[in-house]
Amino acid sequence: MRLFPSDRYPLPLPVGHRFPVMKYAALRRRLEGHAADGVGFEFVEPHAATDDELLRVHDQAYLGRVFSGTLAPAEVRRIGFPWSMALVERSLRSTGAAVDAAAAALADGIAASLAGGTHHAGTNWGEGFCVFNDTAVAAREMQARGLVRRVAILDCDVHQGNGTAEIFAADESVFTMSIHGAKNFPLRKHPGSLDVPLEDGTGDDEYLAVLGPAVAEALDRGRPDLVLYIAGADPYEGDRLGRLRLTKRGLLERDRLVLDAARRAGVPVAIVCGGGYCDDIASIVDIHAATMLLAAGSLN
Repeated sequence: MRLFPSDRYPLPLPVGHRFPVMKYAALRRRLEGHAADGVGFEFVEPHAATDDELLRVHDQAYLGRVFSGTLAPAEVRRIGFPWSMALVERSLRSTGAAVDAAAAALADGIAASLAGGTHHAGTNWGEGFCVFNDTAVAAREMQARGLVRRVAILDCDVHQGNGTAEIFAADESVFTMSIHGAKNFPLRKHPGSLDVPLEDGTGDDEYLAVLGPAVAEALDRGRPDLVLYIAGADPYEGDRLGRLRLTKRGLLERDRLVLDAARRAGVPVAIVCGGGYCDDIASIVDIHAATMLLAAGSLN
């Protein structure tokens, strides 16, 4: 199973910043350990997303402000990261990783980016730690290459994928499903193809009971040639921004449900990591590593 890490491209943040960027390197190291023990992971350097790839999704004027460092202060605050050329390079690499994972999944059946899930970025804005919308770019790029006609984005991050929904609002070739906290960020939610809002405190059983029908509906209505799966760690009960109460076992069963449904439908899956904001970095890594091990067929 090919994995595309982008943590070697640093994201410099102020001391005390609430985004746990160190989780990505920790995840890669954990998975490298599993590979050394015989799990079939292949680590591949991602390309930097190109202008052509980005312009299939994002407004040229917005991209110009990102690249030149001329974002307005309000735009920088909305993104949540201080601007730097390192931020631009890291964002290009994590977006490229999603594109590479999508292409690898179409060739191999399954692949993953070890970052991404930047679903709050819209056509002409970044938001919520998201500069470019990686799954939107990947979907449009696979279509542009003639590899797929239809794509389903199954978003299981705890926050609604408002940017993704906005980008594809008038595009029936990309089906967007989001299962998320009803009262969580973003306050203004752009309606997607299928939204499944959950009350604060939702636990494993209730979550899985509504996820199953939602995934089935997404695959039935979307008729995808490719699934892009945002496997967020932030529905976890220990996440400080999540407000749901899923256990690690419940999140593993979530992954199993999504991956099994796609396999039964004969649809390749590219995974991106999505959010995770637990103070205990090891718990975030546990959740993402379990997703990758399950996808590789190395976890029951």
